[in-house]
Formats: sequence, C-alpha cells, structure tokens
Amino acid sequence: MISRSIEETQKCASDLARRLKPGDVVALVGDLGAGKTAFVQGLAKGLGVPKDAYVRSPTFTLIAEYSGRMPLYHLDLYRLRDARELDGLGLEEYFDGRGITVVEWADRFPGILPERTITVSFSIVDETTREIVVPAGYGTHRP
Repeated sequence: MISRSIEETQKCASDLARRLKPGDVVALVGDLGAGKTAFVQGLAKGLGVPKDAYVRSPTFTLIAEYSGRMPLYHLDLYRLRDARELDGLGLEEYFDGRGITVVEWADRFPGILPERTITVSFSIVDETTREIVVPAGYGTHRP
C-alpha cells in the first residue's frame, strides 16, 4: 500500500491488527523515519489500547507493554549491536504469549524471530509518502 500520511499508516496497521491472533509476531523492517513507530501506534489502536497510552519506540527500555483486547508487546532493537544483549529478556515468553509482539528493526537480528513471523516492510518514497508491504493474507485498507 502507499501511505501519504501518518494517519494512513496508522489505518493500515489498525486494519492488520484486526486479523492478528494471540502469539503473532510482527517484524517491522525499514529505514529510520519510514513509519515503523506510526505503524505500531495504529496496531495499538486496532488492538484497543487506551487512547491515553503514549505509544512510542522503546529504544532505551527495549520492551514496552500495552493492555488492550490483546496485550501488545513492542520491542525496539535499534540500539543493540549484539544478539547477546537480548539474553535474559524472555523473548520466547513474548513470542509465545497471549498477545501480539511487534519488533522494530527486526532485520538487525532475524535469527531471534520465530518462523511464523509476519514481516512488514517500509520504504520511503518521498518526504510524505511511504510504501508499506504487508504479506498476502493480511490485506489492508487501501485509501
């Protein structure tokens, strides 16, 4: 899909959230500023995370948890340099949990992700336009 605004990116993610089930893992891949965090905000909305929850990248905390109709676990691997930094975080519990796990910068450590991971790719087309590629079967709203 082509997104021309943060709102369109969030709508795409909100649509995807309705198709997700407990234990799904969503990997987000794309350059800095491509819309990954806006996408997570849309997932949160689609999962019923309260509007007063401030969804932002957990760059320094690594993991943020949000309550909704299903829990949303938000991981950000941007600042990590070595997979050993993930030891002790209990990633398997998130990946096999009762919520949805979304991983920003998932391409940094693809070996940690389960096979069933849903990869969403982001490309910057221009200053305000993004291309978002969601796997077949997880179709999204097209504005």
